This record gives sequence, C-alpha cells and structure tokens, in this order.
Amino acid sequence: MKATRGKSLIAVALLLCGVAASTSRGARAQTQSDDAASSKQGMTASAQENPAEAKPSDKNSGKAKPEEKEAAASAGTEALQKATQNPVASLISVPIQSNNNFSISPGDRTQDVLNIQPVVPIGISKDWNLIVRWIMPIIYQPLPIPPAASQTGVYGFGDMVPTFFLSPKKPGKLIWALGPVFQSPTATSTFLGQGKLGIGPSAVALMQPGHWTVGVLFNNVWSVAGSGVRPSINSCCNISSTTT
Repeated sequence: MKATRGKSLIAVALLLCGVAASTSRGARAQTQSDDAASSKQGMTASAQENPAEAKPSDKNSGKAKPEEKEAAASAGTEALQKATQNPVASLISVPIQSNNNFSISPGDRTQDVLNIQPVVPIGISKDWNLIVRWIMPIIYQPLPIPPAASQTGVYGFGDMVPTFFLSPKKPGKLIWALGPVFQSPTATSTFLGQGKLGIGPSAVALMQPGHWTVGVLFNNVWSVAGSGVRPSINSCCNISSTTT
C-alpha cells in the first residue's frame, strides 16, 4: 500500500512539472510574438514618418548627368591645354618651332631653323621635379660665297642646348623654375655652330589666369671651352609669351 502511494506521488509530481514546462514554453512564444509585432509596428511608423527612406533608391541616382560629364570633359581639356603651354609642367611634350630669318647674305637669302624641343619631367622627390628641356636645331644656312653661286648652302644639326630646371610639383599661382643651361658644340658643320661649350643660368616664370598663359623664359650663356680660333659666346635669350 505504501509503495502504491509513493508511485502516485511521483506521477503527480511529474504531471505538475510537465504542466509548468508547457506553461513556460507558451509564455516564451507569446513574448516572442509580442516582440515581433512591436518591431513591425515600429518599422511601419518609421516608414510613415519618412516615406523617402522607405522608397527604393533611384537607379539613376548614382549616374552622372550629361551636363556634369560635359563640364568635367571641358575642365580636363582646359587643364591639358594649360599644361601644353607650361614649359615646366609634369607632362612629356615635344614642341616644334620653325624660324625663318630673312635677308641673309649673299643675295638676301633665307636661313631656316627648325627647333625640336622635347620636355621631359623627372620626379626626384615628393615635392620637386627635374624638368629636362632639350633644344635640337636643324639648320639650313646659306654660305657666304660669291653671288654666282647664290643657291649654295649647308644643311645639318646646330649646337644643342639642354636646360635642367628644378621646379616644385605643387606651385601656387606663380609657376616658376630655375636651373643651368648648356650649349654643346654638336654642329655638323662649322657654318652651323659656334664651336664652343657654354654654360649659364636659366629661369622661367608664368601665370595662367583663366584661359590665358602669361610668362617669361630667360637664360644667358657664356663660353667656357672650345676652339681658340672661334669668338667667345655671351648670348642672352629673353623670351616672353602670352597665349590663350
């Protein structure tokens, strides 16, 4: 009889535990359901207060407008034009200049000088560029002979003139550079060069307000070596430019 009563008490205890566990699971499920409903209501209220945030983003919002593209292209073209007019820009360029000098004796003839002037920038530090500007003249020179042979002349290379400019990578409104200039006795004929090695200072300064480029390039060369029978060199070059 005692054993039967003990088993009955155990069964009642197990039944009460099962009821308690079932009640706990139901309460937990109800709590999760209430939390989900509350979160959904919060999202709905936020969407009602900020309808712009609830709408999907415009597919074309990240694309540049045609006007913006055109303005960017125009700005890039203008920057490139200014760089080509800047003799110390961080841009490799090869300007070509043709000069015709009239009234060369005998017979008032014309001397032709074609200058090929490559400009090569070399970064030597984070703040400075070394700009190499090399002038290679190709010359046709009428020869000083009697008028009976007035068409005679000589054609070839003249004396090459390299310049080495030191220029800041990020200049202000005033763009400037300084460095030495050399004259090399590389002429292929005595009629096309001065037969002297020369050296001197060179400087360039320019500004580019709006669509304009205004500047000056100056150098002076003195002979330091070369043929003793040729005259000494003391040549100055002062070139100013104003372009659009």
